[in-house]
Amino acid sequence: MTAVAPAVPSATRHPSPAPRLSRWLLRLHRPALCAWAGLVVLLSAALLWLGGPLTDASAAAWEQYNACDGASRCAYDQPSIIRYKEVYSATTFAVLALPFLVAAWAGATLTSRELETGTAQLTWAQSVSPVHWLTATLALPATLVVAGTGLVVTLHHLAWSAGEGRIDTAKSWSDFQTFYAGGPLTVAVALLGLVVGVLVGLLLSRSLPALATSVVATGGVFAIVHTALPYLWPSVTQVRNRVQDAPSGAGILVDEGILTSTGARLPNPYCGSDVFPDCRAMYDKLDAVGYYRDFHPIAHYWPLQLVATALTCAVVAVLVFAAYRVLKSRTGGAPRGASTTV
Repeated sequence: MTAVAPAVPSATRHPSPAPRLSRWLLRLHRPALCAWAGLVVLLSAALLWLGGPLTDASAAAWEQYNACDGASRCAYDQPSIIRYKEVYSATTFAVLALPFLVAAWAGATLTSRELETGTAQLTWAQSVSPVHWLTATLALPATLVVAGTGLVVTLHHLAWSAGEGRIDTAKSWSDFQTFYAGGPLTVAVALLGLVVGVLVGLLLSRSLPALATSVVATGGVFAIVHTALPYLWPSVTQVRNRVQDAPSGAGILVDEGILTSTGARLPNPYCGSDVFPDCRAMYDKLDAVGYYRDFHPIAHYWPLQLVATALTCAVVAVLVFAAYRVLKSRTGGAPRGASTTV
């Protein structure tokens, strides 16, 4: 009688654990991470220097200059004043350049290069869904970009505040470079540059074209936000009659011109005061009775910043959704596939 050997159950095959994408992304983009950290540290140190010793030295020099009271010869520390202006201009430019550097890197490296070299497709074949890959690709850099940009923006605002009222040539809050470099709007624009770069990389899958397109697209969206900024919050109107001359409310200008006897608004002819006969005749011909000026005072600083930031974040959300739709069209899978642990 032949004994029947018991059946040996076949070994159950378990899928290999998904790679930890966060660690893999950090290793893959280590040079960019080191460059970003170095840039943030260097810029932060420069802003601390600007808001501390440089501001104090420049303010002391201006006190010396103002104490001269018109004297023909006066000793004051002019190099400190010039040094403050130069460092302020350089650091402001550097802060405003961060969103475009992020866009260039994201467009050239974050998704386009992985698609171009086949690294992304290899990752998808190793128990990592395309959706999870894109989520990790967006989330980790976004955290680093927001943290780094938020730090330098905060330090820039503190440095500007330290010189307010102490340095005669300090930039006004309404100076657009100062306005952007010291508020959360620049953080939102940096996040926008990252998402634009990711989306363009998915669309083009080639590094150099994606780099250029990402920078241009980020600049275009930023230009739209800049154009819309004065109209995102109700402005203040200042009115004066012709005898008082044109109003000079300080802040972000929205509109200005002349008022007729019927209350109609006409564009500013930029002629001058009534003391000039030609201007007086022109105003009489236009039936002008006064001037108006619509502007944003300093009290509107945070409302403008927050509304513009919210608008930019809404654009970011739309672009993120578009990125997932593009990924779905490339892979043929649902944009909300099974997730794995990052």
